[in-house]
Amino acid sequence: MSRRAPRPVSAALEGLTSAIAPASTLARVQERWDSVVGPAIAAASRPNAERDGVLTVLCESAVWAQELDLMGPELVARLNGALGAEADGDARAARPIRELRCRCG
Repeated sequence: MSRRAPRPVSAALEGLTSAIAPASTLARVQERWDSVVGPAIAAASRPNAERDGVLTVLCESAVWAQELDLMGPELVARLNGALGAEADGDARAARPIRELRCRCG
């Protein structure tokens, strides 16, 4: 029996991407950054490093770094909420973020 139509490549790529994605906390944060912080913040910043629960975010200007510093506790809570949702039943679950450190770069 043959298929009537080709399958979309996007389905295969999604499976491949999730299978080869690194199991690090930084990779999990980078995956969800845009949806957690929103388009304005995502356009001006990006997570760059994570060590012992401290997430370093590079911002396009000092003003954005200051703004994200002030929003730090709220963003940490939202990130942990997004990361915690995947922790249920996933052996590669991310560790929680404790602090946000924002830098210009």
